[in-house]
Amino acid sequence: MPWRKRFDRETVLETAMAAFWAHGFEATSVADLVAATGVNRASLYDTYGDKRSLFLAALGTYADRHRRALAEFAATLAPRAALRAPFEALVAKAEGGSPGSGCFLTNSALERAAHDPEVRRIVADAQAATEAFFARTIAAAGAAADVETAARGMLAALLGVAVLARSRPDPAVLRGAVEGALAALAPAASFPLPPRTEE
Repeated sequence: MPWRKRFDRETVLETAMAAFWAHGFEATSVADLVAATGVNRASLYDTYGDKRSLFLAALGTYADRHRRALAEFAATLAPRAALRAPFEALVAKAEGGSPGSGCFLTNSALERAAHDPEVRRIVADAQAATEAFFARTIAAAGAAADVETAARGMLAALLGVAVLARSRPDPAVLRGAVEGALAALAPAASFPLPPRTEE
């Protein structure tokens, strides 16, 4: 009977993503990935290729998920609430004490994009999609006269909050940064906070 892989590829990819997100590419060894996933080195290499290939697969999956989240914000929220939503997602993760804090794309850009063209491409494509989301949503909200410049400013602000969420995950600091970014478009009161649920 031929040997068959007895693990779920998507589950392993999710586990590897969490490891890379929490520790970065360089600090995550193949031994760490074996321990986290429960899949031996030979099977990991046979399924995903080398460590870099697994990292790129995880990063690409995260980028796809990021784009789907933006599409959901645009489809389900009023424009001004949609503008706040990506920021709130970062803050909520930091407030929850997630070891994978910040944004996996931004973390990877800081660590790898300067010397890995494929990482740079994945990150740049995701950033372009985010900028386009902001441009469409700002236009729909009537929140700026110069939509293109405002969208780039919002992208820069979101990346800044992502870095803060990783390096200084203080909710007060993060929320202050978010309010400052939104206030650059219009008074912060125009961008209502999402409803809070009781614990």
